[in-house]
Formats: sequence, structure tokens, C-alpha cells
Amino acid sequence: MKLHFYKFQGAGNDFVIIDGRALMPQLSQKEIHYLCNRRFGIGADGLMVIGNSPGVDFGMRYYNANGKEGSMCGNGGRCLVAYAANRKSGRFLFSAVDGNHHAEVMGYDGHEALVCLGMNNVDKVDVYGSDGYYLDTGSPHLVLFGTDVAKMDVPKEGAFWRNHPDFMPGGTNVNFVEIEPDGKLFVRTYERGVEDETLACGTGVTAAAIAAYMRSMDKTQNKPEERHHYAIQTLGGHLQVSFQAKAASFCDVRLTGPATFVFEGEIELL
Repeated sequence: MKLHFYKFQGAGNDFVIIDGRALMPQLSQKEIHYLCNRRFGIGADGLMVIGNSPGVDFGMRYYNANGKEGSMCGNGGRCLVAYAANRKSGRFLFSAVDGNHHAEVMGYDGHEALVCLGMNNVDKVDVYGSDGYYLDTGSPHLVLFGTDVAKMDVPKEGAFWRNHPDFMPGGTNVNFVEIEPDGKLFVRTYERGVEDETLACGTGVTAAAIAAYMRSMDKTQNKPEERHHYAIQTLGGHLQVSFQAKAASFCDVRLTGPATFVFEGEIELL
């Protein structure tokens, strides 16, 4: 079977996209794992299938690099919106495993689209240990604050926390965060399903921004109508997260950043 595909990346978080709106492909876990393999396949952190979904512009199904269907992927969602927009600006509504999402393509620079994605509300943030937080931003995330994050062995440390008994049986994604002097967050993420560090993670930086707010003394001065903005630096590029906050509840959460077309092609599946 020949399969036509598209490759997109958002801040270095890269994805294979399959268009299933005309004909939905039936891909096995083994085949998806093969397509995402960086040595034997196309190479990606995950694979997405765009399909028809009642009442919205399209539906999103996301699969981790291990071939298993995953939870919400923020950068993946932004890349899928950029693909669906077909180089036009506009607003979209799509369905994903965690519900419906609004998104806007705000403009283009060559093959790169600027996409703002609406994320789910977050109603619970748990404090973990002396300087950590655990929350679900469409995918579960442990956020750990520290220093010298650039020097950390993220694959080793991330694997330890990803499989920690406190987060089993499903495990968790893990974010190591350093707050820079200008307030920018430097975030490195270990993603379950990829089982390695990725260059960026959309739900991860969203979790990091909310955790940074919880950690800040400024939260006691918050007014519900205020928006809080966080600039994020990842290994793959820059992202922005904003939200409104009231106590430990967060709404109108938005993830903004680049979504870039890389290439398209055909691959033979045996």
C-alpha cells in the first residue's frame, strides 16, 4: 500500500500527517511505529490522522511514536491546523481525544504559519514534593523547577520520573523548568510514548506556564479578568502561553507558536 504523507514541525516537535478525510487509512501499531522511526521510516515524534468529524471542521487522531494512540498533543494540534488551513489565515474548530479545540492561523512567513491553539481548562493543580507540580493539560505532566536545566541528563532523569510509582499505571510526561532572570521559562520535556526528550512539547510548556504561575507569589494579587502571559524557550524554538486564572482554576488557555511545513511524499507499506 502506498501512503501519501505530509511532514510538519512545531518548534522542533515533528509529526507525520495523513489525510483521511476522503479515505480513512487502517494503520496498525507496528506500521505507525515504522513510519515514525527515524532510521527506517519517515521519522517523527508522532503521527496524526485528519478526518471528518460532525459539527466541526475536522477531527484529529494522534499516535505516539511507539504506535499507540496518545492523549492531546498541543504542537501536533497546531501543525494539523496549519495543514488544514492550506496556507490561508482563518479560524477553525476541531475535535480531539480531550474534546473540541478552537484555533486560529494568524499569518504566514514562507512555509511557517503562526498558530494560536485553545487548550482545555485546567481545574486542578497538585503540588508535588518541594518544588514540583502535577497537572493535566490534555496530557498528564509533572513539572519540576530547578537550575542549570541546560546541563541536565533529561533522558535519564525523565525516564525515572515518567515511570515513577506515584504516576503509574499510565505514567507521566516530565518537564524540567528554569525561570530565567527576565521571567522567560526554559523548558525541557521528556515525553511518554516517544520515551525520550523532544525538542518541544505543547501540552508540556502549557503545564510549565501554569505551574510557574502557581509558584509565583503574584497569584495572591490576581484578578479574574487579567491575562497572564509566559514566553517559553525550548530546545526547538519559542512558544507563548497565556491564560486567565482564579485560584487554582485556569481558563481561556492559549498556546501560540510556529507550525512549519517540511515536506510531503509517498511511502510504501508492505
